[in-house]
Amino acid sequence: MEITLLGTGDTTGTPTPGCDCDTCSLARERGIERSRFSVHVRNEETGESLLVDASPDFRQQILTHDVLLPDELIITHVHFDHLDGLGNAYRLFDSLPVHAANEIDPEKDESVADTIRSKFDYLDRISVYDHDPLSSFSACGFDVTLVPVEHPPLLCYGVVISGNGSKLVLSGDTSYGIPDSSRERMMNPDLFLADAIVPASLCEHHPAGGRHHTEDGVPRTFGYKHMTREGALSLANELDAEGTRLVHVSHFYPAEEAFEEPLAIDGEQYRI
Repeated sequence: MEITLLGTGDTTGTPTPGCDCDTCSLARERGIERSRFSVHVRNEETGESLLVDASPDFRQQILTHDVLLPDELIITHVHFDHLDGLGNAYRLFDSLPVHAANEIDPEKDESVADTIRSKFDYLDRISVYDHDPLSSFSACGFDVTLVPVEHPPLLCYGVVISGNGSKLVLSGDTSYGIPDSSRERMMNPDLFLADAIVPASLCEHHPAGGRHHTEDGVPRTFGYKHMTREGALSLANELDAEGTRLVHVSHFYPAEEAFEEPLAIDGEQYRI
């Protein structure tokens, strides 16, 4: 399993357009980028490629990191920074299977799969496949499971990808409050890609503060939608992850911390 981190940033990415903060300035100086989230997973046995989330930066990511166009696609939720790159399917694919959850979201009165169908009804090249959360399905020769996480107000899913004796787990956009049933499926990954939008110290600046505190009072959730760095590392430890990279990273990290381990940047590649 060959894994390429195409996009490791949050909604605005790093550097953020029009921002001259120390972190964005340092990223420009070093030529570092964290574009909107997407992960490319190649099955080295079959030669097929699976893409997790369709970043709005899809075109540039594929060209910059010289990876193959995906044979199949997974969408974790319907926020634009994970979905809107699907429009790139126009003229690039003869056909593209797209996998998503079939659970009805009370906020939208439709599932992620249904939202994809309605939003991209003009794309006759894509076929949307509905899946029950916590039930495995096959994609690009991998065994894949969508696991519910906590990203209010919308339903969102992490992803477990297994094949050839290796296991990749993506937390999805989530707070630390992931259901036990999902955590059970996420256990013992060879590589864990975890949402870690800010360090816990920044929770004091969020209107909702922090949640899911450790015994020492450190918040593992920033507000109510994303994990802090400390929360992501705590979850990685609980899952007994062999390796961990922190993704969906914002430019709000202080410059002296923003590019320290284990915070990921675009272009990192792993074989597990």
